Amino acid sequence: MGGGGLIPLSLAAVAEITGARLHLVPDPGAVVADSVVIDSRAAGPGSLFAALPGQRADGHDFAAAAVAAGSVAVLASRPTDAPTLIVTDVPAAMARLARTVVDRLPGLAIAGITGSVGKTTTKDLAAQLIEPLGHTIAPQGSFNNEIGHPLTVLRAAADTRYLVLELSARGAGHIAALCEVAPPALGVVLRVAYAHAGEFGGLAEVARAKGELPAALPAHGVALLNADDPHVLAMAQRTAARVVTFGTGPQAMVRAQDVRLDEQGRPEFTLVAPEGSAPVRLRLFGEHNVVNALAAAALACELGLDVAAAAAGLSTATARSRWRMEVTQRPDGVTVINDAYNANPEAMAAAIGTLAAMAAGRRAYAVLGPMYELGGESWAQHEEVGRLAAQAGVEGLIVVGEDASPILAGAKAERSWRGELLAVPDVGSAVEALGALLRPGDAVLVKASRSAGLERVALALTGEAGQ
Repeated sequence: MGGGGLIPLSLAAVAEITGARLHLVPDPGAVVADSVVIDSRAAGPGSLFAALPGQRADGHDFAAAAVAAGSVAVLASRPTDAPTLIVTDVPAAMARLARTVVDRLPGLAIAGITGSVGKTTTKDLAAQLIEPLGHTIAPQGSFNNEIGHPLTVLRAAADTRYLVLELSARGAGHIAALCEVAPPALGVVLRVAYAHAGEFGGLAEVARAKGELPAALPAHGVALLNADDPHVLAMAQRTAARVVTFGTGPQAMVRAQDVRLDEQGRPEFTLVAPEGSAPVRLRLFGEHNVVNALAAAALACELGLDVAAAAAGLSTATARSRWRMEVTQRPDGVTVINDAYNANPEAMAAAIGTLAAMAAGRRAYAVLGPMYELGGESWAQHEEVGRLAAQAGVEGLIVVGEDASPILAGAKAERSWRGELLAVPDVGSAVEALGALLRPGDAVLVKASRSAGLERVALALTGEAGQ
């Protein structure tokens, strides 16, 4: 149902916190004792339904349904035909409510994780390491913006000890605003990369925005910075907090030694920290996940986990969020890598490298779509992805959609490559092309920006489409 959590608050108290006007509320003393929900289908007894306008539907139209399912009232920007708390800005009201909950839980340890790539994977790993230490709340999927962030915070209850939050930004000031909602004492910065660089104006601007997290940390806090990325390491100058570095190089305080991939492309390494070392065998695929694992381990160790327990936890942790290097073995031996949740140049390069490692002597196919929000770098970055795929020696490259066409040019520029190159207009055409190409034992990577919807290709290949 609602998902539990939330410090009990009367409707009158919620109205005072958010500046709401009561409409059709018979009992201002009625208590919101469960979570805040934005989907009426998730409404349950004691919940508060936040009505938001969506791309396909307006939450205000589902107010009565939410209350019928048990919601105490509706938080909305206009009157509804149900008990309603009317505010001018629903996300801002949710943020104020979330901050109130945080302020009433002084023993709560709050950690924020940001970066251009790897946030969700690192958050999932960190949560799994920290959960044995006490009740831990982390976002579901990528709840990391001005709506998902307060929703996650509002799941906190009186027994919650740890909040592991993912912070995203599409412009300057966004991360700083999220830090106001739930002030972190620990902050992890992973990478500064070309994801959304077009929106920011360039890598320097991306770095400035991501650096708002270490800048927001208190002097008694801890900034955990990726020593492999100069843009991130430079953020040590922006924080009053103690700095802990992680990475694959010898200069990092928490680092990986002897990194190798097993025959399925899963990393193995020795986790080295100031207090000791221990072996790790990740269940996740791809060498790029080593840095994500190091970040999670560094964070968990700061919260009290020892190195051996962190290594053991990493070795049993699983991918909790879908369509991120999600590997499925078909009965005919075809390996499908569904990494279609999102894409940027760095993540594309990592995924292509993982495909090559996993294929290792088998035929490999890459189904690639567009990367959005790259601004003036877009054409060159797409071309580079095509070159990387050709250099990786894939058997075939299927490029989906006109916006991804520069990938074709990049692949064609690699004259020594003899693989098959196909341009298709849509998901259905990609699935049809693969049906004619794939043979038992082949490996297929599917990756593009989220809005391209290429996960449907992978789901069709694994028989999940339409389920």
